[in-house]
Amino acid sequence: MVDKDAVIVAAQSEGQFTKAYDYDLIVIGAGSGGVRAGRIAAGYGARVAVIEGDRPGGTCVIRGCVPKKLLVYGASFAGEAEDAAGFGWQIEGLSHSWSDLIAAKDKETARLEGVYRTLLKNAGADLIEGWGHLKGPHEVEVGDTIYTAKRILIAVGGQPSTPDVPGLAEYAITSNEALDLHKRPDHIVIYGSGYIALEFAGIFRAFGSKVDLIYRADLPLRGFDMDVREHIAEALRDRGINLISGRTIAEVKKTAEGHVVTLDDGSVLSPDEVMAATGRAPNINGLGLEAAAIETNARGAIKVDEWSQTSATSVFAVGDVTDRINLTPVAIAEGHAFADTIYGDMPRAVNYDAVPSAVFSQPNIASVGLSQEQAEEVYGRVQIFESRFRAMKNTLSGRPEKTYMKLIVDADTQKILGVHMVGPDAAEIMQGMAIAVKMGAKKSDFDAVIGIHPSAAEEFVTMRAPRA
Repeated sequence: MVDKDAVIVAAQSEGQFTKAYDYDLIVIGAGSGGVRAGRIAAGYGARVAVIEGDRPGGTCVIRGCVPKKLLVYGASFAGEAEDAAGFGWQIEGLSHSWSDLIAAKDKETARLEGVYRTLLKNAGADLIEGWGHLKGPHEVEVGDTIYTAKRILIAVGGQPSTPDVPGLAEYAITSNEALDLHKRPDHIVIYGSGYIALEFAGIFRAFGSKVDLIYRADLPLRGFDMDVREHIAEALRDRGINLISGRTIAEVKKTAEGHVVTLDDGSVLSPDEVMAATGRAPNINGLGLEAAAIETNARGAIKVDEWSQTSATSVFAVGDVTDRINLTPVAIAEGHAFADTIYGDMPRAVNYDAVPSAVFSQPNIASVGLSQEQAEEVYGRVQIFESRFRAMKNTLSGRPEKTYMKLIVDADTQKILGVHMVGPDAAEIMQGMAIAVKMGAKKSDFDAVIGIHPSAAEEFVTMRAPRA
């Protein structure tokens, strides 16, 4: 690894652009981070090639957050239809076509794939279709052709990771396949408790599937704020999802009727489908990292410095393959910063403080900043402001579900350290909260704001008394 000055000096003294190689920059991976880096670099005048062995757009656009969010939208109409009766709507003969939804989703992802192709073309970057393998610090092999570049950027993302359980890898689907099921399962077992598991549990349950959610811990969403974890667990149960906590899957078998899932306590479930949602791992298999002496950590993530530079000075990496903050907007920010630094004479590193995130479960979860547990560890004394309330919509719909909001405040400085929400439109509301946290807002700043009434968001500026 080298420091900032070395990165910049190298870019300037050696020249960003050279005819000594086929390209100034080769990007391996046409996902969000790779495409952003490639087209920004090309905009600065670099000769750029982007290599992709699957479909341009990457995980987020093709098999991740975008198609999954479309299914979340589709699933939400089931709850809207139920709630409508409380407002006088009489809806009879309600039905749903799973195949029509999947077809519509596929049409949209195909459109977005075309957008990504166009972005690269309009930027003047070459799209090379095929799997890229490193042959050295300046060489990438695609098929029988070796391409050379002054610099290489690895942006290949992550892939589903399945634990070593007999029959699980063989018979279980992952998030990749869950988005393309031709038939909605009547009964699905989902193994895991992270955001992917919760999102798909909500999707399948809303469309009418029986859902068993199995996980080792006492509560879902390890690493999230404890109050958020407790609240979402209650909400999932209220939505009809069967939470089986403190358990692991011992074995999965396939039968003519479906699957047989045996848990570690000997109990047996018989679902139509089994889904492994047990995390993701850096997608480095077959990448040829050893050819360029690129170092990885214990999880297989590519080690990088703050400038996204690997142990090979000509090779950089961004996005989930580095296992920093595995979010699409972060990968985009890293790719853009890389291009600005190397090709735009605007050196900058990504600031990872106060990165907001959302879980599109039902109900939604969104957070920015520290959890209470993290804040207490770092700052010691903190104040907690929270609100649990039944949203106005639910008073007529009859839905018992409550929204939960939480502010974590440094007791000494009154600075807002963390903001958390479980409830409808949590992600939309949290984006504004993230701006405030990023700017260093204090509790008095929130108190000085007049709320929008009636709205859920106003609760964030009307919490006056800290939790005892």
